[in-house]
Amino acid sequence: MNQRFSFNPDHPRMGRRRFVQAALASVAGAPVLMACSPEVTPFKSTDVTGAAIARDFRLKDHHGNLRTLADFKGKIVVTFFGFTQCPDVCPTSMTTMAEVKRLLGDQGERLQVLFITVDPQRDTQALLKEYMANFDPGFVALRPEPDELKGVAADFKIYYKQVPGSTPTSYTMDHSAGKYIFDTQGRVRLFSAYGTDAATITSDIRVLLSNA
Repeated sequence: MNQRFSFNPDHPRMGRRRFVQAALASVAGAPVLMACSPEVTPFKSTDVTGAAIARDFRLKDHHGNLRTLADFKGKIVVTFFGFTQCPDVCPTSMTTMAEVKRLLGDQGERLQVLFITVDPQRDTQALLKEYMANFDPGFVALRPEPDELKGVAADFKIYYKQVPGSTPTSYTMDHSAGKYIFDTQGRVRLFSAYGTDAATITSDIRVLLSNA
């Protein structure tokens, strides 16, 4: 299997149907996903409950503190991989999540957004801190070292690749643009494709919170 495109419906080579098929094929022995169940899923995003992916991480945040999923137990966690010099996809996605938090109202404090950089070479802790402040002071950026990035990207089935620019430091990053959504117990539950509107994501998070 070419895992480069597994769980990556946002990549131009992979549509939503192929994503679901790849998910089912790659999770040997795991419970059958809701997409193939006679039950009707209450979610609008892709249900990946039970998939052996996105199990955990151990990365430093933009304050230099080591963080794991357990640190956010009791909250809905949404992870997004990107980089601060991303011209459109990343700021659009983070703005969407800021709107999700606003739409959640009083429940917004039970949402934790994590931005994991795929460009640790340029994204320093100070730059990541400044970047998070543009969207919400409660959002947390995680900065893996290059060898750590390989491991976490593989576990999350995230694609990323450096695309050369006109100078050694003017490169850009091609990367998956979807979001993983975890329940309050730290279990991955949903994959939200890039472009999903804030109202839809909010609806799915409300379902997860109601079942917490």
